[in-house]
Order: sequence, then structure tokens, then C-alpha cells
Amino acid sequence: MEENLFQQRTDLGQLQEAVASLKQEISKVIVGQEQMIELLLAGVLADGHILIEGVPGVAKTLTAKLLSRAISVGFSRIQFTPDLMPSDVIGTSVFNPRELIFQFRAGPVFSNIVLIDEINRAPAKTQAALFEVMEERQITVDGQTLLLETPFMVVATQNPVEQEGTYHLPEAQLDRFLFKIKIDYPTPEQEFRIVYNHHIMNLEKMIDSVTAVLSKEQIDHLRNQVRNLHVEDKLIHFITSIVAGTRNHKSIYLGASPRASIGILNASKALAAMRGRDFIVPDDIIYVAPAVLRHRLVLTPEKEMEGSSTDDVIREIIQSIEIPR
Repeated sequence: MEENLFQQRTDLGQLQEAVASLKQEISKVIVGQEQMIELLLAGVLADGHILIEGVPGVAKTLTAKLLSRAISVGFSRIQFTPDLMPSDVIGTSVFNPRELIFQFRAGPVFSNIVLIDEINRAPAKTQAALFEVMEERQITVDGQTLLLETPFMVVATQNPVEQEGTYHLPEAQLDRFLFKIKIDYPTPEQEFRIVYNHHIMNLEKMIDSVTAVLSKEQIDHLRNQVRNLHVEDKLIHFITSIVAGTRNHKSIYLGASPRASIGILNASKALAAMRGRDFIVPDDIIYVAPAVLRHRLVLTPEKEMEGSSTDDVIREIIQSIEIPR
């Protein structure tokens, strides 16, 4: 009976092979950044949107482009600027003089992987255009609802340092991102490899060497496998305890919503599958929790003045909760 408890119920060989292939293709250009790549692929499997934050020049945009090349799906890029209008994102109705009717011309958001570069450079009016499409995978224009093709994923980038010409992202929009991934500078050894690779081969050739290894149909199949992973009730309690801890912590002004709990669950399932398990363990939850929660929490002004980060508080909350065995 005990042997059956640890017996693999789902064959995850195809999923692990797909993940390994994606990592191999992306690593043809990207050096290091293992956690970013792992969370990015977990986001694909968990059907979530991703916000990547880092200073200029650390390959945020490049990574998103490589992901779209490694997956055989549609790709579009939107450069957010202060004068960008909602119609520049979702599309607009254009009058057809021949037929004397208005016809909808789809915007760049009608794709599979949508890269939004410097998302915090557009005002709230344009940000609001993303609310419906990110949550419901549909667009409502002139009373007509248009569904987007699956898979649909927004990968957005932002610079945490530069403040001139930027806008604070609405909390409702931040809550729609599954992960906020922070990218640091590479180590000296990694930077040597980056510069050396550029010395022996230009960037265009490196990007051209990346080939598609996954199709839309394969992604749908892998996502179904991830959804069906086994989760014990005590681990769901662990997830909800972490999220509930953000709502009554003395250092947090605004805590996380139930969407965060669902995000941790889905991300933990994806990570477990990537690691060859058809069940999640507490370590999966602890690993993904900071990336799921850090952009959803607002610290009190006192804590911000002290220089504390949301990651510090998340770590403190997790340490205060008994880990299920």
C-alpha cells in the first residue's frame, strides 16, 4: 500500500523533454539567468502572464523574443509610450467605404505571445485596455466580444530605476500577472561568456540558431497534464495560510487576493511537473511564492522608508508558518 503512495500516476516524460528542449534553445543566446528561464517556462505551463523587471541591458526583451521563437506560435511586440492609445493595443473599427460599414481591425494584442516593452511608460487609460484581455482572454469592442486564440500570454518588461516618463501600474493590472521576475546583473564569469559569444558570433546569428520545438497543440496537452497534478489538502492550506498572512501583517498595507492563492497553486503544479513529479511538495510552494506575491503586496510607508522589500516580508511570513509534512 505504501509503495502506491509514491508511484508516479502521470507520465511526465514528454513534458520534461519539452522543457529541456526549450531551455536548450534559449540557452543558445542567454547565459545564466536559470531562475528567470525556469519561472518563464513555469508561466507558460501554468497559463499565466509574466512581468520581468531589471535594469537596461540584462536581456529582458531578448528572452521574451527567444521564447516566442522556441514555440511555434504567433508573436507581437508593443512598445509602450506615454502617447500610446488603447486602440493602438486592442485595435479599432475602420469605415469601409465600399460596403458602407465599420470593420474591426485587430491590434497587436491579437497574438499568442505578446511582448509589452517598458509597460510602465503608458498612462492608466492604455493600461486599462489590458484588463479584460489579460483576465478573460477576450476583447469587447463596440458591443462585440472577440475571443483570442490559445495560448495567450503577455510578457511585459519594466525598468525599476528610471522614473522619468513612467507611470505606476494599477494594482488591478499587477494582480493579473502570475509572476514578477527580477533579473540581476550577471556574475563576472557569465558576463565573460556573454561578451565572448558576441565576439565569435553576432547576435542576429545567435537568434537565428533558435528553432521552434513546441507547437500550440503540444502546449495545450502539457497544460492539461499540469492541471491534473495531485495536490493534498494540507498543501492547499499551506498556500492559503501564506496568502492570509499577507493580509494581517504589520508591515503590509495591502495584502494579496485569492487570485494569488490560485497563482501559487498553478505555479507549484507547473514547477513540480518540470521537476518530474505529478504531485507538489512544500518546496515547490516556497520556491514560487515570492515571484507570485512580490508585485501584489504594498508595504506600509514606514517599511518602505526603512528600505525593506516585499521579498523580506514574504520570507518572514513563510518562516512563521509550520511547513506540512
